[in-house]
Amino acid sequence: MSLNDDLTAVQRCLDDLVRSVSRLEQRVGAGGLEIRRVRTDADHLRESLALLRETTPVERSRPEMVPVPDAPYDSALWSDVDDEGLGARDRHAP
Repeated sequence: MSLNDDLTAVQRCLDDLVRSVSRLEQRVGAGGLEIRRVRTDADHLRESLALLRETTPVERSRPEMVPVPDAPYDSALWSDVDDEGLGARDRHAP
């Protein structure tokens, strides 16, 4: 798993936590000290993860290298192709 995948997984878990805390607030009430502390802690975790995402280096995937052979191409590949700007081989340019 890449670093970006791990951060995304943590973000999903934190989003689930925030939704669960919201449901809990509706059942218990938002006035108690305990639920306010849980809400504040969840918000701090989200902020900390956002800061962590900003400071982590971006992983760049390298494009796959395609080897190009040194041998000349088969001329049959180009038999029915128009030359750019000149038209077809058997016709004159306009």
